[in-house]
Amino acid sequence: MKLLCYSFCLLFALPVLAQTTVDSSLLMKDIRTLSADKFEGRKAGTRGSRMAQFYIIDRFKKIGLSAYHDTYEYPFYFQEGDKKVMGTNLYGYIPGKLSQVIVISAHYDHLGTTPATATSQDTVYNGADDNASGVGGLLAMAQYFKKHPPRYTLIFAALDGEEEGLQGAKAFLLQPPVPVTQIRQNINMDMIAHNDKNELYVCGTYQYPDLKKYIDEAAAGSSVKLIAGHDKPDTGTEDWTKQSDQYEFYQQKIPFLYFGVEDHPDYHHLTDEYTRINHSFYYRAVQAILQIVEKMDRDMPENKYNAVRTM
Repeated sequence: MKLLCYSFCLLFALPVLAQTTVDSSLLMKDIRTLSADKFEGRKAGTRGSRMAQFYIIDRFKKIGLSAYHDTYEYPFYFQEGDKKVMGTNLYGYIPGKLSQVIVISAHYDHLGTTPATATSQDTVYNGADDNASGVGGLLAMAQYFKKHPPRYTLIFAALDGEEEGLQGAKAFLLQPPVPVTQIRQNINMDMIAHNDKNELYVCGTYQYPDLKKYIDEAAAGSSVKLIAGHDKPDTGTEDWTKQSDQYEFYQQKIPFLYFGVEDHPDYHHLTDEYTRINHSFYYRAVQAILQIVEKMDRDMPENKYNAVRTM
């Protein structure tokens, strides 16, 4: 009788286990580590940025991402006032059955540090939500697709210099690892861990309405409220199209989906720390984004936007 009961319970547990695609403990470790004080706010060109690079590179190696030109590191330079700064993009890939590429991106840089004041000794802009959260999501997806080979070739790009004007995305597309015409889609994550309303926005379906069906399908079974929006022209700051790295892909006529939350009180403040994120929401948000990427990888037709991209 006990054996029968055990088998019955196991049968009902299997579907739940099959849906567990993200290692929650590793996801939290990644965001907690990257937003720690020792990384000094990860400002492009700083010691803290270099430490973050070492951590991400080590994770890429452990996941087993393939490297273009035997390296994950791609330095570039940009001007910040009268100073020339070196940024470093980090990326690797998982080969698919198709030569066409989906670029999954998240910037790892943040604002650095600020002097202590009489009222606060906190000096580090930790950037837990902005954007250690996106990098954590990127690493979780890389780990998943390494175990579940994709149809499209997937490039996982941790970009630098976003806070200085999307510099890493610009550099990536100036010297892409594959011809731009092979890039079928960009999935960008920027601030996906902190929302008290359980809302995750998806920007890009206004420009590319054919992509909305993937959002709708995932939203029907998601415990996170997936909301298409913040992408209509002439709505000022409510239009997020230009506000993160996906804009540089859009400039190249590459379809994009940008996942993010609305601004919160900790945005670009010293209080954007690991302890302030919504841990359950973050985990479920990454699960939802992964599900959408998996659907797109499986069902998205090849070459559909090539005519648009060559305009």
